[in-house]
Amino acid sequence: MALLELKNVNVRYIMKDKKVHACQHVSLEIEEQDSIGIVGESGSGKSTLASAVLRLLPHRITQVDGEILYNGKDLLKLTKDEMDALRWTDLSIVFQKSMSALSPVHKVGAQMEDVYRVHFPNADKNEIKQRVYDLFKVVNLSDRVYELYPHELSGGMMQRVSIALSLLHNPRLLVLDEAT
Repeated sequence: MALLELKNVNVRYIMKDKKVHACQHVSLEIEEQDSIGIVGESGSGKSTLASAVLRLLPHRITQVDGEILYNGKDLLKLTKDEMDALRWTDLSIVFQKSMSALSPVHKVGAQMEDVYRVHFPNADKNEIKQRVYDLFKVVNLSDRVYELYPHELSGGMMQRVSIALSLLHNPRLLVLDEAT
């Protein structure tokens, strides 16, 4: 069974007098440990598809149909609480605009600690710090980033912090919306 399977997924934005098709008839399968890339022109629906997979689109102005199966479970049929729980444990996303992912008034390390502690409340400070340092190595960041504020980072560094942040809780599925 695929980790993620999209079957004939369609996403439409509902406008006042019409529907705009953002994604049409998208089907794909992703196995555990697979990496795939979805390419297309600006405005072709890549970010919309990423948000649809994680059910992050506003319901009042979007319509999603087809099947989005995660481990055989149709995400489109889950309740909000069930979907929130799944996002909490198994799913993560790095958004296109990583600058808005962190608070400008707290150091990067403190924010990473807060997120880790929410997922692993019994973790001690040394364990958390080591996990963050390990992830910084994975994304090619220096340990000194731990003590910096977000405004002290370049755009590329900020993007890599966002990736590390998304990996903190060991998600099974990580969606990267233009993570370059």
